[in-house]
Amino acid sequence: MKAALLLLMVAAIPAGAQADSQWVLEQSTLSYHMSHPMHEVDGVSHAAKGKGVCHDGQCDFLIAAPVRTFDSGDTNRDLHMLETTKGAQFPMVVVKTHFPASELNDSTLYADLEVQFAGQTARYQHVAFQRSGQGKDVRITGTMPATCSDFKIERPTFLTVPIKNEIPVKVEMTWRNAE
Repeated sequence: MKAALLLLMVAAIPAGAQADSQWVLEQSTLSYHMSHPMHEVDGVSHAAKGKGVCHDGQCDFLIAAPVRTFDSGDTNRDLHMLETTKGAQFPMVVVKTHFPASELNDSTLYADLEVQFAGQTARYQHVAFQRSGQGKDVRITGTMPATCSDFKIERPTFLTVPIKNEIPVKVEMTWRNAE
């Protein structure tokens, strides 16, 4: 579940990179949401790292976050999530994207994401993210529509009732042009 949050991080593609440029992820907040008929849970990580390179009109971005860094406020729940998502065997959530640099000038970016989580790879097409710039910084926000089934994760249960399949990940990132 927590890995799904990291998947959204890849969607944080900075706009404004026109010529050759390098980008570094300065700050991130990844938040997943889990829903059950008895309660709602949110987990957050600020530990994502990322970089991007735009060269010859193409941009490649990579974002990764340790699964163990997602905190729901309940240590027991977080340990169970690590177990459920195979966090010991697959400790990182990794998001990759490749796109034309010409698409980085709009206030809304539509990213195709490849997310590796819990030993599985899921692809999300045309995910919308909002972009705003301030000097060398670019802020990216949006939500990735991840599900447990995307990563073949058996849904955890509470009182024998499983959580909902949907585990959307909200992404808030600040990227800095490293040049």
